[in-house]
Amino acid sequence: VLFVLLIQNSCDRDDDQDIDKTVVINEFMVVNFTTVADQDGEYDDWIELYNLTSNEIDLSGYYLTDSKKNLTKWKFPEGTSITGGGYLIVWADDDTTQVGLHTNYKLSSLGERVLLLTPELEVMDKVEYGSQSNELGYARVPNGTGGFVWQSATFNYQND
Repeated sequence: VLFVLLIQNSCDRDDDQDIDKTVVINEFMVVNFTTVADQDGEYDDWIELYNLTSNEIDLSGYYLTDSKKNLTKWKFPEGTSITGGGYLIVWADDDTTQVGLHTNYKLSSLGERVLLLTPELEVMDKVEYGSQSNELGYARVPNGTGGFVWQSATFNYQND
């Protein structure tokens, strides 16, 4: 029962939390036919994280999800880190058999949400987006701190 309450409380939180945002969802792409391929040559959805600090941050045990009902949908493997001021790409392609960071879900082009959670299931960042049919990135402008806009993707690079 306590676990259910913990998950329910985590789902009800809004964007104005007291958690210190050190890593944010910086950009993602839900329609990717030709923009950038993964290491196997597949053009899949991707999520770019950005480290706002100058220190390396260990993401082992953090979670990415597209579901408020399943906060632990995809867990970062042990040893996953993001360099200070750096970017980290996670492929949202429902193909965990590939080498690298590949989630067990895809992003919907009809619109949904992406959440980044700490190992304690605190929402570190959350982005909701609407329907998208064009091959564009949904990116923070200015980089790492601004609001989100649809623009040409800047995969693994600053959005400004």
